[in-house]
Amino acid sequence: VQLQASGGGLVQAGGSLRLSCAVSGRTLARYIMAWFRQAPGKEREFVSSIRWSPGTTAYADSVKDRFTISRDNAKKTMYLQMNSLKPEDTAVYYCAAQVHGATTYAWWGQGTQVTVSS
Repeated sequence: VQLQASGGGLVQAGGSLRLSCAVSGRTLARYIMAWFRQAPGKEREFVSSIRWSPGTTAYADSVKDRFTISRDNAKKTMYLQMNSLKPEDTAVYYCAAQVHGATTYAWWGQGTQVTVSS
């Protein structure tokens, strides 16, 4: 599995961004995909995940009701729509994948920087 993240940028507080993660792989239905983020001086943290099939989602409390994770099977792409962005959302965002049932995320994409100005 190869992952390619994109879509980061600079946005003012209250604004929106959509991150994309292009996925290579033949049987995506077996995978759980996720977004993580890491702010300067902080540990990497879970943001959101989606089981490719049937599309079950999960969110960190800090982003619930502001972020929406989704996937497009035809495009083999996962998205993270981020609304009402706050300065504390500033971080490098990474997409990751694991086989359903595994205990760790085995595949990671390169990060994409999200900066939210106040």
